[in-house]
Amino acid sequence: MADTKSEWISAALREHQSNLVRYATWILGDAERAREIVQETFLRLCRETPERVGGHLPQWLFTVCRNLAFDVRKKENRMTPLDLSGGLTPARAAERQPEAEFEHKETMSQVLRVLETLPRNQREVIYLKFQCDLSYKEISDITTLSVTNIGFLIHTAIKSIRKQMLVSPRSARRIP
Repeated sequence: MADTKSEWISAALREHQSNLVRYATWILGDAERAREIVQETFLRLCRETPERVGGHLPQWLFTVCRNLAFDVRKKENRMTPLDLSGGLTPARAAERQPEAEFEHKETMSQVLRVLETLPRNQREVIYLKFQCDLSYKEISDITTLSVTNIGFLIHTAIKSIRKQMLVSPRSARRIP
């Protein structure tokens, strides 16, 4: 049983640690504190049994991480901008053509500015959906909002982003 549990935790670490750190960093604005939150999240997972968490491991991890991060943020009363850079590594950046890279950075910068104008709940579900690649159901379990509400928030956010990007005089590009 101990080997099975340690394998389960190791697999969870490999699969979810980087997304949890990015998510906690987004909430807290500090990568070091985010790593501490994720470490505490996995320590709490060690106290659980695979049977208790069941087939809801991502939701459980993100919910615990979210609650811990919001507790820390509540103490400090801080919020930070959303980063959708997607962890573009220098090697991947070098593969892109310079013009395409410049256009990508300009578009991402514009999208980030538009995202900052959205309500926090819309920014959060957009982040969880597109940065962490979670399903509506998983996001619902994490945020305690209904799946329908998640869909509505994502739809409304994307509609707002498209509208603002099309209206923006700096860009005539369309977001897919």
